[in-house]
Amino acid sequence: MGSFSPGFTGRRRQPDLPPGQYLEEGFPVLSAGPTPRISTDDWSFVVRDEVGRETAIDWAGLMALPQEDVHVDIHCVTRWSKLGTDWRGVSLDAVLEPVETAADFVMVRSYGGYTTNLPLEDLLDGKAWIAYEFEGEPLHPEHGGPARLLVPHLYFWKSAKWVHGLDLRLEDAPGFWEQAGYHDYGDPWREQRYQGD
Repeated sequence: MGSFSPGFTGRRRQPDLPPGQYLEEGFPVLSAGPTPRISTDDWSFVVRDEVGRETAIDWAGLMALPQEDVHVDIHCVTRWSKLGTDWRGVSLDAVLEPVETAADFVMVRSYGGYTTNLPLEDLLDGKAWIAYEFEGEPLHPEHGGPARLLVPHLYFWKSAKWVHGLDLRLEDAPGFWEQAGYHDYGDPWREQRYQGD
């Protein structure tokens, strides 16, 4: 039997952090371009299905849907993670409930022209929200206000800021960062940062 020095407990482990991530107490602001300023009066969200039919909601329509409080960890591809964040928003299940589609993929569209691609199944079954509050306050424009997508099980570039709509697609296609070499899926627990990871 081996012997151990008193008090030795081994290297401390951060069980809630995916590999390669560090714990961040702040909330870094990373954007691909200027910050759009959209009032809730002007905000709209348009779902366009694979044959071009559109389903649109405005801010009042979003607020009329069931609201949810969401407590999740978030992970940025630049290696920071923020644990136990609190959001309020509307599940994509509620937003997409009236939409009939055969699509398997989604291109998310944002004000300002940003896009990101996802499998549709990653937005359903309680896995994604349109979030408009963070830590009890209206979401600041620098963090995507008035509303951003929240997909906490994937790297945070998939949680598009200033979200404006979804294009439902039969086939996948790369979005903004994915065209620049980022991974098409972006699972932080498998370190899917770049194409080929």
